[in-house]
Amino acid sequence: GRGFAFQRKQKIQRQYRKLLKKGRKVHSQQDNQFMDTYPEHLKHLYLAEEEMLKKRRRAPDDSFLSEEKLNKAVESVMTEEKYKKKTSNQKAKEEYEKIKAEHARKKEEAEKRKQQREAAQRLYKQKKMEAYKILSKKTKKGQPNLNLQVEFLLQKIQQNT
Repeated sequence: GRGFAFQRKQKIQRQYRKLLKKGRKVHSQQDNQFMDTYPEHLKHLYLAEEEMLKKRRRAPDDSFLSEEKLNKAVESVMTEEKYKKKTSNQKAKEEYEKIKAEHARKKEEAEKRKQQREAAQRLYKQKKMEAYKILSKKTKKGQPNLNLQVEFLLQKIQQNT
């Protein structure tokens, strides 16, 4: 609304318009006359003003458009500064998002490892059960079936070689 920043912006615009009026009266100014005495926090405004004055000398009929361009330049510089310097809240949010992403990644990796372990256990149990069924077969008289046991051992040897 109409707070301190708005009043400061209005003041800068008034100063700019004053300088434009003076510039119309006196065209014999040097471009870099005040370069060293610019305050650091207003330097971008003065530089933008100089560019506008140079453009105005080339095209004096676009006074209203040049003021709008200056306002946009001032706002864009202020927004760039605003985005360059992050507030502590923004930094905390970014840190939180990084930590959250790290936790999600770790959780996903743990889930993959768990699924791989379960698949390996199922395969191991299945092979174990097949071996048990073959080795525990009995003949009609209740004796172990040696033919099946020998075949099982033969298959195991062939798989290893």
